[in-house]
Amino acid sequence: MLHAKLHGRRKGRPLRAGLQRLMQDVLPQFALELPEAPTLDPKTQFDPPPSAVWLEIGFGGGEHLARQASESPDVGLIGCEVFENGVATLLRAVESEALRNVRIFTADARLLLQRLPARSLARAFLLFPDPWPKRRHAARRFLQPETLDLLSHALSDDAEFRAASDDPKMQAWMLSRLLERPEFIWTATSAEDACRRPDDWSPTRYEAKAVAAGRTPIYLSFRRRPRSGT
Repeated sequence: MLHAKLHGRRKGRPLRAGLQRLMQDVLPQFALELPEAPTLDPKTQFDPPPSAVWLEIGFGGGEHLARQASESPDVGLIGCEVFENGVATLLRAVESEALRNVRIFTADARLLLQRLPARSLARAFLLFPDPWPKRRHAARRFLQPETLDLLSHALSDDAEFRAASDDPKMQAWMLSRLLERPEFIWTATSAEDACRRPDDWSPTRYEAKAVAAGRTPIYLSFRRRPRSGT
């Protein structure tokens, strides 16, 4: 069981009145709370139950998650984000677009991953996470052996894991950590594949800022290797 401390901001600028209303009145309708039971079937968090569940770890402003939810109404989208301002921004899209297939977990994503049964996720996203560039902060990066254990357990056979970053050190970290795991298969057929964002991979506000600043993102897509003998 992981007990690592969660680092990063929880609040930014004070929320305007409209966003405060969303946090108070709308968030409770879409918040995912961990039950007392040791495991949580994510499909039970949606009504009606979706055909599949996708998880976004650290959704930032929520634009990617909102678009995925809009374009895949039969899929349940769970977004994990501790930054209050990002949660409020996603809630604005949820309300304005009437997205009923979204659930929001406002704590450390690892706490949720610990409770998910095997093969319960059909897709997962980790897009532009904090790179924690200083050497002494590398242990704060999300892709650690323990979290990859949890993620590979929760992903179904052939499920897709998408990761992206504009930071060169983080890019190398992501790729090396995933390539050393035999249960994750990189789907790229050439190095150029990582430089092109797939059409169904919607952009984010942070990505646009990175490109405008002259940084080059990479887009990694891995498949969860099917378990043998089960």
